[in-house]
Amino acid sequence: MALLKEITESNALKEVNGSLAMLGDKDVVELAVAASEGIARLEAVRFRAIAQLARHRDGASSVVQEVAFALSVVDKRAGSLVTTAEALTTRLPRTLGLMDRGVVDGFGAMKVAAATSWLSDEDALAVDALLEDRLEGRTSEQIRKAANHAAMTVDREGASRRSEHYRAGRRLTVRQGESGVASIEVEDGPVEKVNAAYTRIDREARALKTGDEPRTLDQLRADVALDLLLSGQGGKGERAEVFLYLDLATYLGLNEDLAELAGHGPIPASVAREIAGGPDTVLRRIITDPLSGQVLDLGRDRYRPSAGLGEFVRVRDRECRRPGCHRPAQACDLDHVVPWQFGGHTSADELVDLCRRDHRLKDEPGWVYRLASDGTLTVTTPTGRSYDSSPPPLHGPRLAEEPPPF
Repeated sequence: MALLKEITESNALKEVNGSLAMLGDKDVVELAVAASEGIARLEAVRFRAIAQLARHRDGASSVVQEVAFALSVVDKRAGSLVTTAEALTTRLPRTLGLMDRGVVDGFGAMKVAAATSWLSDEDALAVDALLEDRLEGRTSEQIRKAANHAAMTVDREGASRRSEHYRAGRRLTVRQGESGVASIEVEDGPVEKVNAAYTRIDREARALKTGDEPRTLDQLRADVALDLLLSGQGGKGERAEVFLYLDLATYLGLNEDLAELAGHGPIPASVAREIAGGPDTVLRRIITDPLSGQVLDLGRDRYRPSAGLGEFVRVRDRECRRPGCHRPAQACDLDHVVPWQFGGHTSADELVDLCRRDHRLKDEPGWVYRLASDGTLTVTTPTGRSYDSSPPPLHGPRLAEEPPPF
């Protein structure tokens, strides 16, 4: 305890803080990365200490309150810390090891603990092993998706039961705020409906954002949502669209492989079939490379006519291509990696989906975007750091006799 206090209050830290003004952009980014790695290691120590406290108290519920008092956090946060601490020190030792190495922080570890909370100890250990080489350099949202996918893969039957349980618990809640405001939320709604509702609200809000409209997009989304709830009237009455990716064999009920909903992540096969069987569902055949799982072409047998190249790029990308961004492709801009005025071409090899924020970021000084022939997008920041993103494959390598996906 004295050693930790000495480290956090050392003269070396004071010297670092005092020299910040003399560092360049690259150096301060490297310092921030090193500090984050150190914080992750200290968070691992904190989780071990909390777990030891819980063991001393034989798992008494009062441990949560003690942690809340000691760390000045609310009970809900303290409960999450205690639950995660117990999981990391028993069921998720490899994730805890990643924290010791400084490559996964406490928030990311809590995502893994939450995603595996419903598994048996044996299955949780299996997921922990699967994730060991998949979490470094990932955002908390990417960690959540990876952990959920691994958990559903390890226990597919349990994942289906869990999804049914949560979907049956959907509810509408109201939270009264201060100064004349309140919040309304649909909790645990069916993912396909929630995503489609947001897509419609966002589309209609953007249509209202004209040059003389003083409201921000956030304000417009809130106003459109409330107008729809109160009057049932929005802007255009068009149907919203979500992208669901599932294998033909899964759709036919021949296997229980996981499906994926763009912007959300993996979902159980049973839920995917329920969505795919809806009255307004439009099915589309997608042709993929059998080895890489990447999209090669779209079948043209569809109720509505194809939108051509733009639709192909959106289906291929699924989400905004900036590493770490998960905005669905339907709400993104199609952008030339090489600007049109500098020789860029309007082709699938040079177009990517970028949300409006990241589209603008690309044009900021010092940001460099490069698209490789295999679809990998490399983003280089003004400090020279590079980050990659690739369109996620629809499936792993296939044998010749396996059925193609939709």
